Formats: sequence, C-alpha cells, structure tokens
Amino acid sequence: MNDSVAIVCDKEKDVEDEGRYLYCVVEMGEKRIFSKFGVDEEDVYTIPYGDISGVVHRCLPKPYQSDDHELVKKWLFQHQQVVGFFFEGYDAVLPFPFDTIIKGGNADADEKVRNWLKEEYSNLRRKMEKVRGKQEFGVQIFWYPRSITDELKNESVEAQRMLNEIASKPRGVAYMYEQKLKDVMKKELEAKAEKYSQEFYSIIRSHVDDVKIEKIPKADGDKQMIMNLSCLISKDRVQELGRELDKINTIPNISVRFTGPWPAYSFMT
Repeated sequence: MNDSVAIVCDKEKDVEDEGRYLYCVVEMGEKRIFSKFGVDEEDVYTIPYGDISGVVHRCLPKPYQSDDHELVKKWLFQHQQVVGFFFEGYDAVLPFPFDTIIKGGNADADEKVRNWLKEEYSNLRRKMEKVRGKQEFGVQIFWYPRSITDELKNESVEAQRMLNEIASKPRGVAYMYEQKLKDVMKKELEAKAEKYSQEFYSIIRSHVDDVKIEKIPKADGDKQMIMNLSCLISKDRVQELGRELDKINTIPNISVRFTGPWPAYSFMT
C-alpha cells in the first residue's frame, strides 16, 4: 500500500470525545493517523483489534446535517475519498455508509469501537472473505418503449388485425379498437420486458460472484430502465462481464450502462 500520507502514531490524543465516525473496517492490525484527510478535514485514524481495524475520526454523537447542498456533497466526497484510499490499498475492506457514528456514551469512544470490533470479529472476518479481491459494479439496462412497441406491432398478428379494424371502422367503433390495442400492446410490452430481464439477469449472474437487484427509478423521457443491478465481481472477471454487456448493448433499442469499480457498499448489511 502507498503510505505517503500515513504516519505511525503511538500516542493517544488526550481529548474527551463522545463519538467516532466510522468509514470502514480494514484488514490492518496497527494504529495509524491520516492528518486532515476525512470529512471536514478531520484527522482519520485506525483503531485496531487483532488483525483488523476500524477507520474513524473523532466527532460529536450526532448526524452531519446541513441545508447547504454543496457542503453535503463535499462531505460525501470526503467520505468516499477515505474509503477509496483503503479500497485501493487493501484486498478486504468493509465500507460503511456516510454518517455511520458509534456513540461512546459514558465509555471511552475508542474503547467502544474496539469492543464492537471484538464482539463482531467473526462476522466482520466472514464478510471480509466475501469481498476479498472483489469490486462492486453497477449494471443498468435501458430500452426505448416507443420503438419497441412499434416493433411489436409489426410482429403481432393480433395487433395487425386491430390496426386493420381501426382503419376500416367508423370513428366511434375505431376508438374502442384503439383502446383494445393499447391494452394488447401494454401486455406485449410487459411480456417483452420480463423476457429480456430474465435473459439478461441469467447472463450477468453467470459472470459475477454475487448480485443485488436494485429499485428501478421512474422513466425519464423516451428511455426507460428495465434492470438495475449491483454486482460483486472478482477483479479477474471484470473484462469477462464487460464483453457480455457489450453483446447486450448491440441489441436494437437496448443500451447498457456499466459503472464502477467501487467498494462493496451494496453488499454490506
């Protein structure tokens, strides 16, 4: 690991604190301090227990809150910067979300973190083994419903029959057929989306170590997301997955977004 910003620290700071902001747990068994490196340029340091350490900074036992959106964005970036630093240097890093704070209460906050590491040691080690040598990537697959609907109309015998009826009937009767056609095309579109989702999921799942299905946001314009996955992938399999996604991306009216790598935030529970 590049230790250019790290110095070994043997002294405990004689400061009365009530909480510790937790960035991640890393496979490291020594105390270190990283000056002015964390959220709000706080000094970040490690609290070791055995061969693992919590990466923290001293804080008040309350959330980081602000109406200043730019400040919140800065905090988020600083949090990710710290986690990313350890992610780049170590094979097994357990990242925690922004604003994870361990309260010290009446006890020494460092000791509180150390006791937590001790109590959760087996669980933390098990999770470390799961993410060791792996990276998280996002895979989002989009399609264009209007273009897909036009394709389905041309392929569907039922749709073609209704279109002929609409063209030959009086306006009032034609309107009823138009509504029926909308219902038919809605079902056809849903069936097509389900078919694509099953096919794409099966392909992706076979090339990753683990996968989590995420919520799909509302459609924005003509493009609609039909699949949103967080994937945990061994470093040596990333190109393999990329090649499969390139193939999916060549399907007409389908586009793929492949983002990462990141620490395995989505696989921490």
